[in-house]
Amino acid sequence: MFHEEKRASVRRRRVRPLRLRVHGAEKAKPAAKPKGEPIKAKIGVISIITGQGAAYGEAITNGIKLARDEVNAKGEVFVDLKVEDSSGKQEQALAAAQKLINSEKVVAIIGPTLSNEMFAAGPEANASGVPIMGTSTTAKGIPQIGKFVFRNSMPESQAIPASVGHAVKKYNIKKVALLYGNDDAFTKSGFDTMKEVAEKLKLNIVTIQEFQKGQADYKAQLTKIASLKPDAVLCSALYNEGGVILGPGAEDGIESPVRRGERLQLPQGHRDRQGGGRGADRCDPWFGDKDDPMVKAFVAKYEKAYGKKPDQFAAQAYDAFYIMTNALKEAGAADRAKLRDSLAATRNFQGVVGKFSFDADRDVVMTPSVLIVKGGKFAIFN
Repeated sequence: MFHEEKRASVRRRRVRPLRLRVHGAEKAKPAAKPKGEPIKAKIGVISIITGQGAAYGEAITNGIKLARDEVNAKGEVFVDLKVEDSSGKQEQALAAAQKLINSEKVVAIIGPTLSNEMFAAGPEANASGVPIMGTSTTAKGIPQIGKFVFRNSMPESQAIPASVGHAVKKYNIKKVALLYGNDDAFTKSGFDTMKEVAEKLKLNIVTIQEFQKGQADYKAQLTKIASLKPDAVLCSALYNEGGVILGPGAEDGIESPVRRGERLQLPQGHRDRQGGGRGADRCDPWFGDKDDPMVKAFVAKYEKAYGKKPDQFAAQAYDAFYIMTNALKEAGAADRAKLRDSLAATRNFQGVVGKFSFDADRDVVMTPSVLIVKGGKFAIFN
């Protein structure tokens, strides 16, 4: 019996190590942790969907939606877009901002389209602590609305001096005429900058001509300009008016090239219908024919999705969405205050438009290209 108990005891001792070894093996190979959930956020968009300026809004909204689809597919951030139509009106842009902030509870807003609209919607977003980023708002003073207001569109204060300065040297310009829309914040701001640059370069301003939104006939202004024979015309206009000014026959009697502000890049199709703005040049961070793999890939994806090539407004909106979602990842949560701080820290972001940073005032830091229209198409102006 003693021997039987001893053997049983040995058997019990032999079993225990086997259980310990199995237990140890389980510890050595822990189960994989489940993949983290994406940051989920609502982002509002205020854009011109209907009314005058809808071509801008269409390009901007298309660029944002294309970027949204790409970002959501990657799985790190999932964005629910809430798009509101401003129709290009200040009061409608303000109402859209209020709805997005208070009812939709968005973490941030992209837009609105026009500078006039941003001067209405920007203060509301800033007072509510909601980051708002303009992708096409270039008038002076927009980032100064408040610390929650950003833009990734190059202001006239950067674009116009580069364009005019380049042209003055290239063509030995001495005399200029100024032509601008006097009833819009963008075109008025562009005119102010053009006049300031012309005076700084000691150019002789032979005349200043004004027009209004919706104007169809510019014969009086252009006849006056032609009679004074300037070396160049500096024009600040939105695309509806600019398309007529730069269209076929509009420059009859004016031998000088037309120099223009940042916004007067006519959307594709509208530019084609208006004759391409021959002889005109512009300063622009975006050049769709750039020999760059990132630009080529974006152009191909956009064209496949929408059946047309992207313009400046689509490209800047596309980049703005990526800037916003990259900042969301850095913030680590859909938190308005944290997102604001993360956006403000954006430096050397490589987008399809180029390398981009925000300065201390949340304004644009990047190098523009000077383009000229040749044969109805833009080319680098050397």
